[in-house]
Amino acid sequence: MSRVKVTIDGQPFEIELTLLPGQNGRLKAVVNGELVEVIVPEVQGREPIEWIMVGNRPYELSFDANLRWLRAYDGLHALEIQDLEAVVTRPVSKDGRVKAPIPGLITRVMVSEGQEVVAGQPLLVLEAMKMENEILAPRSGVVQSLNATPGRGVNLGEVLVEIV
Repeated sequence: MSRVKVTIDGQPFEIELTLLPGQNGRLKAVVNGELVEVIVPEVQGREPIEWIMVGNRPYELSFDANLRWLRAYDGLHALEIQDLEAVVTRPVSKDGRVKAPIPGLITRVMVSEGQEVVAGQPLLVLEAMKMENEILAPRSGVVQSLNATPGRGVNLGEVLVEIV
C-alpha cells in the first residue's frame, strides 16, 4: 500500500493505493475515504502513462516530467504530489522562496540574480548522501536573490533562491 496526497488546482485528495497482484495494472484506490477501482496501463521503463481508467471512466492524461502539472481533456492543471509515507518532505513555499529539501552540498548553480526563469526550470543541484538532487523553480518569475554557490553546504529548509 502507498499513501499520497495529490492536490489538483488547489483541491487536495488523500489517496491510498494497493496494487492487486496478477490483475494487469488494476489498483485498489481509496480516495478521501471512498473506494475506487483504477486501471493503469503497463509501461516499460520510464515510458509515460498516457491514459488511466478511474471507476469505469477513461482519462487521457499527460504529465510534466517533474509532476508539477497534468494535461487532461479540459486543459492544464496545477499538480502537487506528496508521499505521506516519505521520511523527508520538501518544505513548501508559495511565495517564490526555494528552500533546501534536505541538508547537503551545492554542486552546481544554473541561474543568476536577475535571470528570468519558468516553472520547472532547473535552478541548482544539491548533493546529499551521494545523490544529486536537481532543485527546480516552483513558479515562473525573476530570480531576486540567490543564496547558493558551488561547494557551499546548506541546512534543511534554508532559503536558496527567491523568485518574484
